[in-house]
Amino acid sequence: MITAVGVVVPARDEATLVGACVRAVDLALRRLPAGVACAVCVVADRCDDATAAVARAAFGDVPGVVVVSRSARTIGEVRDLGVARVRELLGTPAARTLLLSTDADSRVTPGWARAHLARARQGYHAIAGTAELSAPFSASARALSRYDDVLDQARTTEGHGSVYGANLGVRADAFDVVGGFGPRATGEDHDLWRRLGQAGFRRCYESGAPVVTSARLRGRAPDGLAALLSTLAEDTVA
Repeated sequence: MITAVGVVVPARDEATLVGACVRAVDLALRRLPAGVACAVCVVADRCDDATAAVARAAFGDVPGVVVVSRSARTIGEVRDLGVARVRELLGTPAARTLLLSTDADSRVTPGWARAHLARARQGYHAIAGTAELSAPFSASARALSRYDDVLDQARTTEGHGSVYGANLGVRADAFDVVGGFGPRATGEDHDLWRRLGQAGFRRCYESGAPVVTSARLRGRAPDGLAALLSTLAEDTVA
């Protein structure tokens, strides 16, 4: 039985967005069933703005910590750092702890944490949610259609088929077995998902736990969602 939920939020110069992100996480955690412990860790990764201060001010009543990291780390290592700190806050056994990952440029929906928890309590070790764009990233109808095509191509008989670091849940014991995110500069979410599957852990896609994520064309990860959106937008210019 999962009795604790920890949320990790990597942030790099996200002072304008991290406050809304943390407040949305706080609201979602308040909707968890009674008796479920919760905690949040924002990792302010080499920030040159007020990301850390804004995040601290946004925590509300939920137990949380901001880790200021000045060392050069890959996004996988940044997420792992956040996982370690949130687990320290919770202090619960790995098999009873659900780790949720999102991004500072994203806002989780009110039922987000509860939907992930329900799946974990059904026996799933990893849950992949969906991501909705905060606004159209291009005025081109063709570009929007191409993005919809990408989502359609990802669908499988098991569900929506997409995996986002901005919307991922993993039970801590399964996370430990496969070695966490690891030192990956990009694609850390897909790599973790793949290794969990290879290790035989139960995975599922959950459409009822969406996040609303930034539709910007320049992101932090070299091959992340922003890079995909940028490519789709560029392809429509010709």
